[in-house]
Amino acid sequence: MADVDRSEVGRTPLVELDAGVAPTVYGKAEWFNLAPLDHGGGSVKTRIGQAMLQAAAARGDLDGDRTILEASSGNTGSAVARVGAAMGHDVEIVLPDDAGGGKVDAIRDAGAELRFVDAEAGYDAFVMRCRDLAAERPEEYVYPNQYQNPANPAVHAGTTGPEIWRQTGGEVTHFVAGAGTGGTLVGVSHALRPRGVRVHGYEPPATDHDIAGLKHMHDPGTFVPDTYEFDALDGREYVDTDTAYDYVRRLRCRHADAAPEIRDAGQWSRGFVRSELRVNGEFLVGPSSGGAVAMVDRLAERGTLDADDVVVVPLPDRGDRYPDREPYAEHVE
Repeated sequence: MADVDRSEVGRTPLVELDAGVAPTVYGKAEWFNLAPLDHGGGSVKTRIGQAMLQAAAARGDLDGDRTILEASSGNTGSAVARVGAAMGHDVEIVLPDDAGGGKVDAIRDAGAELRFVDAEAGYDAFVMRCRDLAAERPEEYVYPNQYQNPANPAVHAGTTGPEIWRQTGGEVTHFVAGAGTGGTLVGVSHALRPRGVRVHGYEPPATDHDIAGLKHMHDPGTFVPDTYEFDALDGREYVDTDTAYDYVRRLRCRHADAAPEIRDAGQWSRGFVRSELRVNGEFLVGPSSGGAVAMVDRLAERGTLDADDVVVVPLPDRGDRYPDREPYAEHVE
């Protein structure tokens, strides 16, 4: 695995999307976290992977040779695996056995041990298995726990939100994103809501879905992450898998001939950003990005957004994280 340069986390590019709506819509391309690494670079979860492990190291939790253990549907796992390995620790990731192939490959290439849990047991099953392992062997494992760790929303409040404000010159009026742990939504809300920005979240309508990284939190008995604050949002709705995938396809088609315009290249050169925006010539974003754009379309159609608004959505990862999924398989080698 390539060495992890922590300076490459954050300050990700902001690009203007052709979303087919009246408001201006920008996407924050989070795969540019650790962009030079394989498997589509990093993801929005790279921010929290680094932040959680830095906090653990500062507390002394990583002293000695303890193993880092984390539950993840893929992106946090690859982030923790990469950063943890760079810090000199063994890493074990507990994940559902239907995690995206690119995510699994990134975790494996970082040298982490993978513990698979049957995805049909439900979203909570791999999280509970990880918690059980950590409780059974506390002297062996350091468990950052993205679902409870305050460093998760804090890093978005301290970096992602302020970056969006600066990159839009304070023009942003709305932020729209999906909820998994809720860290991105809550952290960005803490940073931008006091400045008048309205924050809208979405989640899948049921636990049985394929919008990777997101969580349905409204069934009785389903655990809600401590990192999620319902009152941090101005609105919350449901977006299903088929709709999210449909908007992934729409973005690919809308940008078939013209790549998104780069509003701000972040820490990278514009040439490098252009080179990494596409996969085999196609503009492919992950399914949660498609869901966010679907939400923007819905809000615009309803009149919640108008032509004067400036909306930012996170693009948490790139489509080559999902070579075994529709609508990516035919475009990813």
